Amino acid sequence: MSAAQGSGPEVGRRAREPYVPPAFLFGGDWSPEQWDPATWQEDVALMRRARVNTVTLGVFSWASLEPAEGRYETAWLDAVIDLLTDAGIGFFLATPTASPPPWFSRAHPDALPVRPDGVRLTHGSRDTYAVSAPAYRAASRAIARMLGERYGEHPGLRGWHLHNEYGTLDHGPHAARAFRSWLQERYGSLEALNAAWWTAFWSQGYSSFEEIEPPRATQYLHNPAQLIDFRRFSSDEMLAALVEQREEIRRAGSTAPVTTNFMLPTWNHLEQWSWAGEQDVVSLDHYLDTTGPDAEAHVAYGSDLARSWSGGPWVLMEQNPTGIRVGDRTYAKPASRMIRNSLGYIARGSQASLFFQWRASAGGSEQWHGALVPHAGGETRAFAAVEHLGGILERIAPALAPPASGPMVPAQVGIVWHADGWWALETPHLPSDAMTYSAQLRGTHRSFWRAGIATDFLAPGADARGYRLLVVPTLAPMTPQQAAWLEDYVRGGGTLLVGPMTGISDENLRVVPGGHPGMLRDLLGVRGEEVLPLEPGQMLTLSDGTAVQEWTELLTATDAEVLATYTHPELDGSPAITAARRGDGRAVYVSADLVQESRDALLAGLAAELGIAPTLPGAAGAGLEAVRRRGAEADHLFLLHHGSAPVRVQAEGTDLVSGETAASGLVIAPGEVAVVSVAPGAPARLLPDA
Repeated sequence: MSAAQGSGPEVGRRAREPYVPPAFLFGGDWSPEQWDPATWQEDVALMRRARVNTVTLGVFSWASLEPAEGRYETAWLDAVIDLLTDAGIGFFLATPTASPPPWFSRAHPDALPVRPDGVRLTHGSRDTYAVSAPAYRAASRAIARMLGERYGEHPGLRGWHLHNEYGTLDHGPHAARAFRSWLQERYGSLEALNAAWWTAFWSQGYSSFEEIEPPRATQYLHNPAQLIDFRRFSSDEMLAALVEQREEIRRAGSTAPVTTNFMLPTWNHLEQWSWAGEQDVVSLDHYLDTTGPDAEAHVAYGSDLARSWSGGPWVLMEQNPTGIRVGDRTYAKPASRMIRNSLGYIARGSQASLFFQWRASAGGSEQWHGALVPHAGGETRAFAAVEHLGGILERIAPALAPPASGPMVPAQVGIVWHADGWWALETPHLPSDAMTYSAQLRGTHRSFWRAGIATDFLAPGADARGYRLLVVPTLAPMTPQQAAWLEDYVRGGGTLLVGPMTGISDENLRVVPGGHPGMLRDLLGVRGEEVLPLEPGQMLTLSDGTAVQEWTELLTATDAEVLATYTHPELDGSPAITAARRGDGRAVYVSADLVQESRDALLAGLAAELGIAPTLPGAAGAGLEAVRRRGAEADHLFLLHHGSAPVRVQAEGTDLVSGETAASGLVIAPGEVAVVSVAPGAPARLLPDA
């Protein structure tokens, strides 16, 4: 069983303590190697003015630290760390291995990555490395060991930031050799591989592991089993590179926490559950992808994922303080939104509000990326917002320590997440390539966010007993063990909701014969004969008024109650949404892709049936996001107002931001935030007038 097929955070995770720094970490990536010592002095003065307490050093500094192979120059970094230490500012120290220097690429051209079309890339950007290349791995270990020996016991070290945004896929000869070794370990024999990959189709049967290559450009379609296995292999190979760096640092004597910053854009090259098990704390880089109101839902989505992967406190390593990149331009992020987003991450378990980057670069590829200190300097409205945020983070310090037991954010809804599901829907020539994993997962989470209901994510096979409702938006590949896990959950009294394209194949993407949804037919009490994608933009209405798009199925209810039927001619009267009683629980199947508003209504209605209440009833409808973050001594009700009219919240506690009591009603203006400290479990309510 590969790491990608593990059963969740309980499997293989190293025992660890929750990450609790001395304060909410505030600051961001600082690149002093780009500036002269006079600018360093100015930067540190501005940091102190803004109450910055943490920076990240070294992310892209390999050429400055090692200008020639084996020759290290650290005097500049020593001076920078001394300057920070004198100012009382801590630091994450990165291993700079995401950006090899020119001398390395020139000396080891075979360590440059190869694209699927066979083109070997040339030096000139970050992330230009072949992760399986022995020379790259050796050089990465060496610089990690040097940094660990020199700085590993520094009192200002907040933690190790290993690499940066792992995700470069390589299809070259080094990857080919490593891929073959991975396949031999996974399958044991060619017979098992040929059976798993269904290689009798198109005469693809392999007689030697040496015949197998990474899925480079080919005449028509790749074998989907080969594609998903290559993604699993690539994740495992990058994880092995990370573990090597971690072990070098540990051998150097450093016990500081290790992390690497996951990225959450529109691509995903990592299997996060196995990666989380090899870190002391999960960290996340999170960049908004819309200027609309869904940006705040995206903050919640990324935060809930990071907290779930980490199993508790996590670290927001990067966000953009001033901009939102959409398409071909960067739009301004207003100060109030930056502050609300920063507290949104913290509300859901982040111990930090860190940014990329501290000072805007004057040159280079990302010279127009947002920064805490813009090109115009510290006397700007942008930096005034940074100072304001620094003050807020100091005032909400009582929320830092997590509870002694139980979750930081109490949730009764669990959403199943696994990278296999993402990668499966990226294989080509599906019935509808328009169905994407990201859209299905984000759409489901968005519905609960709009309803004000807290959610966790969990891996297949994880302990789900604490959730009244478990949702599998889509998960095409499934093992018999995972199907049995879902059945046990339902028979034990849980309510399960399953979306389309779930359980239709085994873990090798071989379609389960006998009808859809394959692995889950008996549990759901249905049998699908056909999948029927819709035309782009086409929408249909079910018998109960539910609107659907993209995907429908010809379905028979074999042992389930029909809750809604299709009404269009091809499927008129056939089941669309069903529910089956199993043991003490219920399994609901939604065979169509619901439009967002209909998904909202279905999930909110199901939650209400189960007695799952919003964190603050009525708040979401007023544009007020409410999150309860449990702490060591008190609960903290984070109130983030995204709406357009003032609201008033009553609770027996004090707002740490303003210092005002909420006992008689705390008024929160549009765009503003509050963090009300209350006794554990103490109620709060939205008052009818502001």
